[in-house]
Amino acid sequence: MMDDVAETAIRGFPQGGATAAAASHVRPIGWLFTTVYGMAYTGLWMALLPPILVGLAMRVRVLAPAHATGSLSLVAGVGALMALFGNPFFGRLSDRTTSRLGMRRPWLIAGALGGAVGLAVIATAASISQLLVGWCITQLAYNAELAALAAILADQVPASQRGTVSGIVGISLPAGMIGGTFLVQALADSTRAAFLLPAAIALACALVLAWVLPDQHLATAQRPRYGWREFIGSYWINPRRFPDFAWTWGSRFLLFAGVAVLMTYQGFYLIHHLGCAPAEVPRRIFLSTLVQSCAVAIFSALGGSLSDVFGRRKVFVSGAALVYAVALLMIAFAASYPWFLAGMAITGAAQGVYLAAGLALVTDVLPQRETHAAGNLGIFNIANVMPQSLMPAMAPVILWMSGGSYAVLFVVAAVLVMLSAWAISPVRGVR
Repeated sequence: MMDDVAETAIRGFPQGGATAAAASHVRPIGWLFTTVYGMAYTGLWMALLPPILVGLAMRVRVLAPAHATGSLSLVAGVGALMALFGNPFFGRLSDRTTSRLGMRRPWLIAGALGGAVGLAVIATAASISQLLVGWCITQLAYNAELAALAAILADQVPASQRGTVSGIVGISLPAGMIGGTFLVQALADSTRAAFLLPAAIALACALVLAWVLPDQHLATAQRPRYGWREFIGSYWINPRRFPDFAWTWGSRFLLFAGVAVLMTYQGFYLIHHLGCAPAEVPRRIFLSTLVQSCAVAIFSALGGSLSDVFGRRKVFVSGAALVYAVALLMIAFAASYPWFLAGMAITGAAQGVYLAAGLALVTDVLPQRETHAAGNLGIFNIANVMPQSLMPAMAPVILWMSGGSYAVLFVVAAVLVMLSAWAISPVRGVR
């Protein structure tokens, strides 16, 4: 009954006997679904990103001030591994869910609840080990929710609207990052409130989406088989069988390799390349993040809408990657902070277009979209997460070989992003 009401509200007319699975790829969605869907993404990012940017470092400094750097690396690194494991795993489970609540709704609710529990453990942790456990719970839970959210794009949004909706999703990331970071700073005097208020917002947004979602229902007889072969398959798609997906995955991996370099070494770059005083670095990074995030929000909506209007994805994805590479070169050779800030604004514009058009593109070429959407999108998410572990391991070698030159490091990142633009050209299934 809830699905019938929600379907009518979201799409604007009754189902007329059509199944949700069939209708989802034909009938256009309305403003209600788009708004609530974007809110759910924003709420998740508000809860998940601020701990990475601010919260974990604050807790580590309190719990282990003498070993803050090593402790933070341990907690963040293990958490990244949990994200790498959790997103494809829970995505595959979502594709097999036969609950009366639907395929995606249980994971939306459970993920948001589990994330709130994990953040509560972080807020009350009395040791680094407890902090680590809390962050692992948080990463696993929110990646379960993220897998369900990503699958909803394939389940519910017709191809002609995916660029527009992907643009809304792209806006949600900078909006959540800025909003969540603002809450953490505003509630700095109350550790529990700083972690639990964003978690409560994320849970509320997830519950609203779960209420209006016209979720698909999977019969037990139709549930895909799941064994060791399928478990391993949760982390692998044959590139020879699905070359379009493989090239799109490779492009995203290379783009995020450049993003990882920029985000991880931005502070050291400001100190060693531009000569900023260490005390000035937090303020300047906040300003650059704000500028970049605003550009992401604006150009994500614009790029996604235009890719729908023109019916093309590849030109927007490859063009945005080239612009991002140029911006990295601009940053690499910047002689002043204003030039660096301009480069950051351009990376934000390029990233916004790339994320919006790229999410629509991968949804268009997604293998087995009707039966394995969440699991296969989880595999795609590995391309976002893996560079965050690999590039910090490779960067010290590049810096050592270049005599500590951050300009060389950013040039290498720019070359990787240029390869990202090239990697889209072999895709044949999408214009």
